[in-house]
Amino acid sequence: MEELVRVIAKALVDHPEDVTVKTVEKENLIVYELYVHPDDVGKVIGKQGRIAKSLRTVVTSAAVKMDKRVTVDIIS
Repeated sequence: MEELVRVIAKALVDHPEDVTVKTVEKENLIVYELYVHPDDVGKVIGKQGRIAKSLRTVVTSAAVKMDKRVTVDIIS
């Protein structure tokens, strides 16, 4: 799942070498923290958050078989 977030983010940004993903696991939640170059934050979020919402939807759909909630946080 972490690799899925990384591949999608690298396709969106101008500085793919600065894309990293960190996984934080809690009781019923897995948070994928997406770190991008400060200039690329807007590209990952998109207008009115549409790209970020789509990214979260893809990750949530891919995690259906897991018994945990999954989310993506974008951090610059």
